Amino acid sequence: MMIKENIAKIRERIGLVCSRVNRDYKEITIIAVSKGRSAQEIEEVIEAGITDIGENKIQEAILKYNDITSQRANAQRIKWHMVGHLQTNKVKEAVKIFDLIQSVDSLRLAQEIDKQAAKINKIQDILIEVNVAQEASKFGLKPEETIPAVKEINKLKNVNIKGLMTIAPIVDHLEESRPYFKKLKELLEELNARRPTHYALRILSMGMSDDFEVAIEEGANMLRLGRAIFEY
Repeated sequence: MMIKENIAKIRERIGLVCSRVNRDYKEITIIAVSKGRSAQEIEEVIEAGITDIGENKIQEAILKYNDITSQRANAQRIKWHMVGHLQTNKVKEAVKIFDLIQSVDSLRLAQEIDKQAAKINKIQDILIEVNVAQEASKFGLKPEETIPAVKEINKLKNVNIKGLMTIAPIVDHLEESRPYFKKLKELLEELNARRPTHYALRILSMGMSDDFEVAIEEGANMLRLGRAIFEY
């Protein structure tokens, strides 16, 4: 039952932050990042009310997707998120199972997603991954590349840009992560002011197990939580 208890504690923490910064708790989507976790553990997460599942690796995701969707009568209410780096040669498989690909880090990758989604007559929802801290070890567009890239990606017929995603650097003190979340929020606001898309981009996917409370304070509405949910 530890997973259920962990989720209850996370919800309580989210509620406290939201009340402090005057945000609606219902705006926040929790994604359970289930890298290395079993289908049984994912079932526990779903039973506890989280229906957004994040995966880092395509092969692992396919196995779990098949396992869970074959066993559940209401499998269609589960949303699958690709949150890890996606190679272009894995896109064909990715578009078959993921509701949202969060880690689109180049125009080339977006073009491949568009091509493969068109083959199965799908409009694929995506987020643009921004490497706000410009760390060499991380994927993502540089902040200054983001608006031009969104303009180009928006021309593709079979992808639908929903917002932005980032991974903040590992820091010694949580406050040090705040500027990175603030920067992504500002970038989203700039995009919406310039309107390269004909609709508003709404998703800010930022905040993980260590820093999600700071991310919420800076406008996150999608959290990617692994350890906080699964570790005992």
